[in-house]
Amino acid sequence: MMQFLTAVVLAAFAGYAGAWYFGMVEGNFALLLFLATVVTGVYWLAERLYFLPRRQRAGAVLEAQAAQRHADLAARGITQVDGDLAGARQRLLMQPWWLDWTAGLFPVILAVFVLRSFLFEPFKIPSGSMIPTLLVGDLILVNKFTYGLRLPVLNTKLTDGTPPARGDVMVFRYPPKPSLDYIKRVVGVPGDEVAYLNKKLTINGQPVSKAALPDFFDEDAMRYFKQFEESVGTRRHRLLNDDERPAFVPGAEDFPFRENCRYSVEGVVCKVPQGHYFMMGDNRDNSLDSRYWGFVPDRNIVGRAFFIWMNFGSFRRIGSFE
Repeated sequence: MMQFLTAVVLAAFAGYAGAWYFGMVEGNFALLLFLATVVTGVYWLAERLYFLPRRQRAGAVLEAQAAQRHADLAARGITQVDGDLAGARQRLLMQPWWLDWTAGLFPVILAVFVLRSFLFEPFKIPSGSMIPTLLVGDLILVNKFTYGLRLPVLNTKLTDGTPPARGDVMVFRYPPKPSLDYIKRVVGVPGDEVAYLNKKLTINGQPVSKAALPDFFDEDAMRYFKQFEESVGTRRHRLLNDDERPAFVPGAEDFPFRENCRYSVEGVVCKVPQGHYFMMGDNRDNSLDSRYWGFVPDRNIVGRAFFIWMNFGSFRRIGSFE
């Protein structure tokens, strides 16, 4: 019975993962990992509290029977007895396959679950919206506790932590579709008035310093872009501008608190509501960000990106970034 039930459970996990891989369903890795932790945890407890003690009792019975047999034979003067008691006992105590693939994996799955949910989570940069800070293919780490610990799956806040600051590179759940994770830079915090007019950033009426740098060559686009160094909050970072793109924001969606924004041919001015953040990509003219879909609520925050741990195209990319 347990073999059949375990086979069904493992098949369900494999089927879900396969359907996700081939795009048949919209996957949720956090939920999948949580369920895997719960299921293997139940098997682990059952192994420790029921199945292992039952096998140990069976082993003890086997040893007692062997001892009684030896005693009976010794009474008859027979001292040499055939049989591999140690091997038989080892086979009796061995975990069956369905426990090996569930209870046996629980410590590893639990460690991954805790690490990913509360400490650090890996991400891969899929687009060029954060060039030149982050390139397509960069594998990054995201700090999950700086902004406060959150419950896995539900994303409910457990501790306050340090509020996001202007200039932070933050991963968050995309407001129009929370199942997707986005990465952008925090430009406006609650209460700020952010203006991006004629490709110049102003926060609360103060222009953000922007110094010209040598042009940046984008290997994917095979062209040069104007590059600048900008200081937002306490962080200095590089950004790109494309002279071929206009300053106005085409196709802005209808989003919560849209009345806080004023659009014009020059760009956009937004007042950030409480509990929300205004996000922009460093590749300013090639970034779908808060100018288009609105503010990021605090409940959508995932964590602060801070380290590139691998880029298989260039090992020199490994390291921290601002």
